[in-house]
Amino acid sequence: MTTDTPAAPVAPVAFVVDDDEAVRDALALHLELAGLAVRCCGSAAEFLAAASPVQPGCAILDIRMPGMDGLDLQQEMIRRGLTLPVIVITGHGDVTAAVRAFRAGAVDFLQKPFDEDLLIERVQEAFGRDLAARRADVETAEIRSRLTLLSPRELEVMDLVAQGLPNKTIAHRLAIGIRTVETHRARVLEKMEARNAPELARMRMLLGDRGD
Repeated sequence: MTTDTPAAPVAPVAFVVDDDEAVRDALALHLELAGLAVRCCGSAAEFLAAASPVQPGCAILDIRMPGMDGLDLQQEMIRRGLTLPVIVITGHGDVTAAVRAFRAGAVDFLQKPFDEDLLIERVQEAFGRDLAARRADVETAEIRSRLTLLSPRELEVMDLVAQGLPNKTIAHRLAIGIRTVETHRARVLEKMEARNAPELARMRMLLGDRGD
């Protein structure tokens, strides 16, 4: 009899996207010497062909590239659901471009030539941010799955418990008995795998409008 083993976690990769081969090679060397995995792409099209939503890491995008530039690529990543944190690099002090990059969610904007240690630090921070976001996505999906186990009344009770309301107030709001509230509350905690009301509140916050 065979047993399934958990899949090994995918290692994060720093995608270096720059049309200048010398720049790509230099960045890759610095990052690899720091023990970071790197994949170089000479164009936006090459990056889009290589990137996958399941690949963690970050994208280091040069602003000025022929065809699709770094900022347009950033927008295309958003459109395709590629959530890798973006670090924008440029050899030009372009404030307008920096504003565009940050508004689109870039985690940093570095002007060439930049300190190599700073780049490594920013890439490591981006890796950590991406990992945290992916873990949050998994947790939210699990919570949403548990939510389907609740009855309509239990959903109402969960919302009110998550707001910090006492059983007596919940009973009044829903026009039901306190004992009934206590029963629903216990079932909600059990089905949602929550230890207490603060945990329910956190779950409710993660779900937003119940994931609708």
